[in-house]
Amino acid sequence: MTFVITQTCCNDTACVAACPVGCIHPTADSPDHGTTEMLYIDPQSCIDCGACVDVCPVGAIHPGDQLPDSQVRYADINADYFRASSGDRLPIEPVGARRAAPVQQRVARVAVVGAGPSGLYVAEELMRRGIEVSMLDRLPTPFGLVRAGVAPDHPGTKGITDSFGWTMARPELHTYLNVELGSDIQHEDLAAAHHAVVYTVGASVDRPLGIPGEQLAGSHGAGDFVGWYNGHPDFSQLTFDLSHPRAVVVGNGNVALDIARVLVAGPEVLSRTDIADHALEALRRSNVREVVVLGRRGPSEAAFTASELLALGYLDGVSVTVDPRDLSAPRSDERSAAYGSRLKERILSEFGRPVRGSDRRIVLQFFGSPVELEGADRVQGLRVARNRLEPDPHGALVAVPTGEVESIETGLVLASTGFRGTPLAGLPFDDARGVVPSEGGRVVADPALRGVYVSGWIKRGPSGNIGTNKSCAEETVRNLLDDLDAGRLATPTTSRSAFETRLSERQPAWVGRRGWQSIDEHELAAGRPGGRPRVKVVDKDRLLRLT
Repeated sequence: MTFVITQTCCNDTACVAACPVGCIHPTADSPDHGTTEMLYIDPQSCIDCGACVDVCPVGAIHPGDQLPDSQVRYADINADYFRASSGDRLPIEPVGARRAAPVQQRVARVAVVGAGPSGLYVAEELMRRGIEVSMLDRLPTPFGLVRAGVAPDHPGTKGITDSFGWTMARPELHTYLNVELGSDIQHEDLAAAHHAVVYTVGASVDRPLGIPGEQLAGSHGAGDFVGWYNGHPDFSQLTFDLSHPRAVVVGNGNVALDIARVLVAGPEVLSRTDIADHALEALRRSNVREVVVLGRRGPSEAAFTASELLALGYLDGVSVTVDPRDLSAPRSDERSAAYGSRLKERILSEFGRPVRGSDRRIVLQFFGSPVELEGADRVQGLRVARNRLEPDPHGALVAVPTGEVESIETGLVLASTGFRGTPLAGLPFDDARGVVPSEGGRVVADPALRGVYVSGWIKRGPSGNIGTNKSCAEETVRNLLDDLDAGRLATPTTSRSAFETRLSERQPAWVGRRGWQSIDEHELAAGRPGGRPRVKVVDKDRLLRLT
């Protein structure tokens, strides 16, 4: 019996370091590190020790003979990754090949702006070296998109907050939630009280479609909808018209699949999750029975992962369909050669047969670009141009209109075409990419910004999964420590107590560790009677009263 990594893998790589025989790939020095959708265990090298199970922050690793029906296929998925076309196997490190290097302890203080996964990975890396961390976030609650972005029917992925909870409990971490940078506190205040400031504020603004009719009622960004059903205080007061039987999600990344699942999953499934109560009630009354997920290019170029795609096939009472002509269209040789792309195409080829007794369905439609939202005062349809792929001057396949246009009748269109960061006062900004430009996390555009760093989506753009932020944080912290050791960082001129006094004068309602613990305990207790993980408090004023 060997262990198997399954759907909820976050690519955190803690299991890679824990494995005594090096059977988990890709490792940090592998050519495909950071490009695969998940990690994989080689069944021929696994010694059944279970060390990986103990350290996995999302509970994604299970014994191969104990997998539920919806996860059984992952035994083959893990094994297939190690089968190269030539039959060669990836090199396996011998027992004891990896030795943890001694960690040099340092005396310093660093401010981290943003309490999501990026910020918490940065904080953990810093505190391992004895560095004190001040963590700030504009919301009264931590965990960023794990709390407000991960779909409610993915409790395993949300389980990484248990690991982050240990990080937040460390005495070297000082928590300042409900603090707005630029109004409650300034960058200069942070710089005066710390050796360095790391911004991990993410990329939370929806990219617009840029087509006529986008301003019509019934047209929304995916971020608004995700924030609404996840109980983000900024979006909890929004309303969405779910009266039409069909919705369209433009874009085919994992967020698009999350939205499609939530729309058709059924309230009996969602009622066992931490979905916001207002969203659950609206979905109980929903008339949506079909969701079209529209991609501009083909299956090989789709941004969703194979694991999220595979999970669609196990939705009770939901059919998943794909147009056969989309599967036979030309594709990018480079993309289709990748293991993840081949696996996705294999799964897609298995969809299309109606599920007995199903009254809901998800339609995965490829090679279509939205050109116009139709309707007088609200969305009534979406015009879609059919595409084909042609090579550009550099040999890459690009979507080119064929001239064929169809209209999809719908009352709700959600644009899930990506996110972008927003400018931060005093920092350079790459408007084309929506990021703060940096060199390995160092913001070096201006000598006056010495000691300023970035990590996460505001550094690299909205790419990767939760665990990708760990390697991103490691790079930023490594460069920060190099600067610290070389004497390139200024010594703080303000004490921590003076910083807290100044913050309390400007924002007396800031929330510390104990305040968040009070919120957490209240939500957990509220969920127990109904068998739910928690019942989120979505109103900011009420959150503050709980502290």
